[in-house]
Amino acid sequence: MCGSELHSLPEGVQRVARLLQDAGHAHAPQMLDDAARTAQQAADALGIAVGQIAKSIVFRRKSDDVAVLVVTSGDKRVDEKKVDALVGKTGRADAEFVKAKTGFSIGGVSPFAHATPPVALIDRELFRFDEIWAAAGHPHAVVKLSPHDLERLTGAPVADVV
Repeated sequence: MCGSELHSLPEGVQRVARLLQDAGHAHAPQMLDDAARTAQQAADALGIAVGQIAKSIVFRRKSDDVAVLVVTSGDKRVDEKKVDALVGKTGRADAEFVKAKTGFSIGGVSPFAHATPPVALIDRELFRFDEIWAAAGHPHAVVKLSPHDLERLTGAPVADVV
């Protein structure tokens, strides 16, 4: 992308695309015809295994109201007790909190380019795959990357959180 085509994308996708471009990432966000609000919808749209979807789960840390982002494999369920042991007690984050802290709506939360940098963790299960796909700032937007790209772009530690 040279920049001019960014203007036709939703604002959240533009933010993700700029970050990826500035980081020299090889792949730009892609817009899907249908929404990919769930890992299964995204996997079906891309023709890949659901485990290859890097889903972004946002929690609210109770001590300071900071967003805690957990990026995990689409076929796994986050173990909140493991997350709490790493970052402190967390609770459910509603749609309003997610939008305010990340700048993205639920179903399109990218692992990077957040409005306010979250405390972030990457689930080690994503490293089972060479290629993964993550939301790119909108329920119709996805981006291709490797687990190592995800680690580099987020700066987040890899942990056992499922």
